[in-house]
Amino acid sequence: MTPDEIEEVFRRFHAANPEPKGELEYVNVFTLLVAVVLSAQATDTGVNKATRALFKVADTPQKMLKLGVEGVSQYIKTIGLYNAKARNVIALSELLIKNHNGEVPSTREELQALPGVGRKTANVVLNIFFGQPTIAVDTHLFRVGNRTGLAPGKDVLTVELALEKAVPEWALLHAHHWLILHGRYVCKARTPECWRCLIEDICLFKPKTPPPAQKGGGLAPPR
Repeated sequence: MTPDEIEEVFRRFHAANPEPKGELEYVNVFTLLVAVVLSAQATDTGVNKATRALFKVADTPQKMLKLGVEGVSQYIKTIGLYNAKARNVIALSELLIKNHNGEVPSTREELQALPGVGRKTANVVLNIFFGQPTIAVDTHLFRVGNRTGLAPGKDVLTVELALEKAVPEWALLHAHHWLILHGRYVCKARTPECWRCLIEDICLFKPKTPPPAQKGGGLAPPR
């Protein structure tokens, strides 16, 4: 895509959703961090169902530590890999208390030093809570970056760095949310819904998906 086309992509995203929000539920920066750690290889919906009860009893590192691994596991056992994730939650709680006085740090390096926290998780926390213009590349962003031509790359870091260069400065803060929501609900992995895509005419994806047939035998009306 050309710079002008990329500018238009984000202009349309902004016009449709000026203040995009993440879908994970949290009550403070610590619970946001825990929710993002738990969301690896899990849906936001599934994580929210598990953490609503958990965060009522443990919304600080100190309270989480009192639950212990087994206690946390009981709350999140509906989430995949819950035993390993419970261990990470307890371990990161311990380090937050030991190294940061129980506070969540605001730098990528310090966040990535915590158990279970990779670059993507750190970027999500920095973006959502600390308001930093980071871009967290998950499977949705990786797919959208490559499929649309916004930021092609063979690995997530390449796509992340390409997006940071390509996205207009005014759109950097919200770019992560626009792209993940677009990938989650429109530019889906198996069957992208091109017929209702805001950027269908700009996107470089060649085999555009036609609208599904209606029950009456015709085609779905244009968006």
